[in-house]
Amino acid sequence: MRLTTKGRYAVTAMLDLAFHSSSKPVTLTEIAARQTISLSYLEQLFARLRRANMVKGIRGPGGGYTLAGKAIDINIADIIAAVDEPIDATKCGGEANCQNEKACLTHDLWMGLSEQIRDYLKGITLAQLLDKHRIQEISKRQDQDALQVIELHRNTELTSKLNDLF
Repeated sequence: MRLTTKGRYAVTAMLDLAFHSSSKPVTLTEIAARQTISLSYLEQLFARLRRANMVKGIRGPGGGYTLAGKAIDINIADIIAAVDEPIDATKCGGEANCQNEKACLTHDLWMGLSEQIRDYLKGITLAQLLDKHRIQEISKRQDQDALQVIELHRNTELTSKLNDLF
């Protein structure tokens, strides 16, 4: 079973949102900068997460996104499912039509693996990840890195404007 970029990015973005939205809404631009995920890709993911009632959009100045519920109530399997990412190790998508429209020899093995993975991811919430010390350290480092990138971008814009004046 291979989790695609869509599922990985959705979990990463939701964890970033959980870290940063406790005091104010978080913009997708901020998440994109911290997680190095394309802004347009995040917009697609958040449209799906919004439809699944996992995030709330706040309009206007100071707007952005917040979690629609408590981090303790949002599990990783639900995030992956919200972006239409199957948790499935079978080649038939669980339909049991993998060999001449019937189950193949290893169908039950791969179905069992899919269930184990799904159960494992259902048992992990955003709140549990937020509590992990290593994840907190990584989040702090990403915040610092993103601030440096933003500052570099501002300086580049300022230099460009100054060059235009002269």
